[in-house]
Amino acid sequence: MHRYIPTSSALVEEMLKDIGISSIDELFVDIPQELRFKGDLNIPGALSELELLRKTADFASKNKSTDDLTCFLGAGVYDHFVPLVIDHVISRSEFYTSYTPYQAEVAQGTLQAIFEYQSLVAELTGMEVSNASMYDGSNAAIEAAFLSLASKRKSDNILVSEGLHPEVKGVIKTYCHFRDIEVHFVPLKENGRTDYEKAAELVNDQSASIMVQNPNFYGVIEDIPAMVDFAKENKLMSIDYVDPISLGLLEAPGNQGVDIVVADGQSLGNGLNYGGPYLGIMALKKKDVRKMPGRLVGLTKDAEGDRAFVLTLQAREQHIRRFKATSNICSNQSLNMLVASIYLVALGKKGLREVALQSASKAAYLKKELIATGHFEEVYSSPLFKEFSLKYKGDVKELLKGLEEEGFLGGFNLASCGREGELLIAVTEKRTKAEMDAYVDAVRRLS
Repeated sequence: MHRYIPTSSALVEEMLKDIGISSIDELFVDIPQELRFKGDLNIPGALSELELLRKTADFASKNKSTDDLTCFLGAGVYDHFVPLVIDHVISRSEFYTSYTPYQAEVAQGTLQAIFEYQSLVAELTGMEVSNASMYDGSNAAIEAAFLSLASKRKSDNILVSEGLHPEVKGVIKTYCHFRDIEVHFVPLKENGRTDYEKAAELVNDQSASIMVQNPNFYGVIEDIPAMVDFAKENKLMSIDYVDPISLGLLEAPGNQGVDIVVADGQSLGNGLNYGGPYLGIMALKKKDVRKMPGRLVGLTKDAEGDRAFVLTLQAREQHIRRFKATSNICSNQSLNMLVASIYLVALGKKGLREVALQSASKAAYLKKELIATGHFEEVYSSPLFKEFSLKYKGDVKELLKGLEEEGFLGGFNLASCGREGELLIAVTEKRTKAEMDAYVDAVRRLS
């Protein structure tokens, strides 16, 4: 009746006898009586397996399903199409049960998968080296910031664009607070791009880097060459937080002189999953490879001359002396990493470009149609990718509630970012013209 058999009373008696006590209560003799709980805990009795399955199914049925809602919600997590080949491949037991590849001789498959992923990310970003091990995009961003601080002696502050995702900014502020690192937030100009004139007022000799998101949180495509020039003029490292899908259309950051590229890999074949797990992406130039956190898989030859894969660099405290470690990051995220690899290989360059092109063109179409309703005002006129913010003339909260009743996840209310009345809307290649037109018609009815 049970999948997992609990310890029997006979086995408990045997263990108590082995350690020389007569009851479990004797294990807690050091806890004063007045601190001990008296009576029985209000816990229901044990259920049979059948009863337990029924109860959990009942709990699950109370969750509101989002499967039937057409998604125009983005804000960092995007409803891209996930090719069926991904689930087919990662369902193989050697992939979904894999763990950190400590022993190269028994982990060649996992190591090769990581190596191929690193190669794909390096090509996608135009950088020379990529690692594995970042938890998600926010984790990759703060690790990049710490790398820049470690690269410049006596540095104690970083510059971060206000166009960065609010949650990523929150992670950066939290980490930096406990290391006494100051974070200077660079405001956006009226066109939605980072203001480098304002950045010039915030930078000083102790600044280590400047970080910009492209496209930024509000959907605007940033001027990355301007960021690179500003960084070079002020002896800073430049960090570009990218949307991987956008690189199907936009120039690779490495080709524009960026020092470090970071990203969240959710959009590369990983489902929405109500917020995770995802993977963080980091890529940089070879000159900084020994400062890179996490681990790096390399290709070599074994004793018989055949190619073999090894963990080449592991600059984390689990492997080297703590004071020399760049980070204590330990996760491998290899399953999510494998998903991203399969996605990129399955689509190829042409496929990724098509996904990016459809997302961009459909976003431009929906933005134009929504403004034409007369119920929205444009916030930024700068070029966008797959996301855009609009000022709604009514109540955004009520609009989103009404859209949900009409079958749409209508977007992200930017009131939580201090931008009252603004709505952030995302469009991916999955959205059809019929869906977008239905969304616009629903807005007209509700406004």
